[in-house]
Amino acid sequence: MKKLMIAAMVAALGGPVSAAPLCDDLGFAGLLAKCNRGDTIKLTLASGWPLGEDVVLQSGAYYKLEITADGSAELAIEGPSFFRAIWMNEIVINKIEIRPMAVDSIEFDKAGVAELSFIAIKPGSHEIRIPGSTGETQRITVSIQ
Repeated sequence: MKKLMIAAMVAALGGPVSAAPLCDDLGFAGLLAKCNRGDTIKLTLASGWPLGEDVVLQSGAYYKLEITADGSAELAIEGPSFFRAIWMNEIVINKIEIRPMAVDSIEFDKAGVAELSFIAIKPGSHEIRIPGSTGETQRITVSIQ
């Protein structure tokens, strides 16, 4: 009840809402429970095209990041502060599951799809971008509340 009152007060004042898991009873699966999953974040790696849109995540919630490269150029994404603010569950590439300790960047030499599943942990604003690019559309901001 206390959390609900605090969240209502913060929302009324126009600040960010208190970040809590998306469901009350996480059950046996814990934070990976279906009720704790947010929307999939989609990024597109294509020469001359925007990377994606800025997103707001909830700390403690489970997400998937789907990166699709069209093969028009050899492109990568990097986001060290973002990758250090999450707990990475797995990266799936061509139906091969990888459970990494840490990630700094992911590079695509050809067309393909990589799917990262993770739990957002550390609140703050983090950037994912195409290395060496300067355009505003070549980066997105991921805010964890």
